[in-house]
Amino acid sequence: MSVLDLTLPNVDNGQFKTPQLADFSASAPTHKPRILLLYGSLRARSYSKLVIEESARLLEAMGAETRIFDPSGLPLPDDEPAEHHKVQELRELVRWSEGQVWCSPERHGAMTGIMKAQIDWIPLSEGAVRPTQGKTLAVMQVCGGSQSFNAVNQMRVLGRWMRMLCIPNQSSVAKAFLEFEENGRMKPSGYYNRIVDVLEELMKFTLLTRAHNAYLTDRYSERVESAEQLMQRVNQRSI
Repeated sequence: MSVLDLTLPNVDNGQFKTPQLADFSASAPTHKPRILLLYGSLRARSYSKLVIEESARLLEAMGAETRIFDPSGLPLPDDEPAEHHKVQELRELVRWSEGQVWCSPERHGAMTGIMKAQIDWIPLSEGAVRPTQGKTLAVMQVCGGSQSFNAVNQMRVLGRWMRMLCIPNQSSVAKAFLEFEENGRMKPSGYYNRIVDVLEELMKFTLLTRAHNAYLTDRYSERVESAEQLMQRVNQRSI
C-alpha cells in the first residue's frame, strides 16, 4: 500500500481546521422551529397556496411555528427600492426563519415569475449576515396536468445558490385541481402522504442542524479571506 504525502503546501495552516464531532454545539434551542412558507400564484383559488396552507397546518401539528408570506403587492425585483414595505416584510420573515417551504405551480415548464420574484428579493448577504445560509429548505410544486418536476428542480438550484440545506425529499402534485375539497382542504391521497413525508423530513433536518448553523457554514476560504482583510487593515493603520 502506498503512503500518501500529506503535506499541503498551498494551505494556510493558521486557518486549516480538521472537523471534529466535539466542535458541534452541545446546546439545542428549546423554542419551536420557525418555518417560513412561500407560494407562487396569486389566483383566487391558488393550489400552491392551498398546499402551503395545508403544510402550515401539518407543521404546526408537528410542533413548528409558521409564517406564510403573501406575495400580493410585492414589486418586481429592482422596480422599487428595497425599502418597499413588502420587500421589508419578506426579508424580515427570512431572517426570522430557521427553515422554509417553497411551493410553485409549473408554468411553461418552469416555476412562476411570482415565485422567482420572491426569491430574487432575498439577498445573499446583508452586511456580514447571510440571511438564508444554513437554513433548511423543502421544495414542492403543483401541476395542472401530469406530474412534473421542473419547478422543484429549479428551486433546488436556487436553494443551493442561497446556501440553504435543501432536504432530499420533495413533492409534486399532479392535476392539483382534483386533490382539494371545495373548502380548500386536501383530500386523502398518496400526494397528501408525500407532503406529510416532506414536512416530517424538514422538521427532522431543522431540529438536527439549527443549533449548529454557525459551525456548519464556517468555511476555510472565508476564514482565509477574513484573515487577509484583517491583516490589510492592520498594515494600513501602521503606515
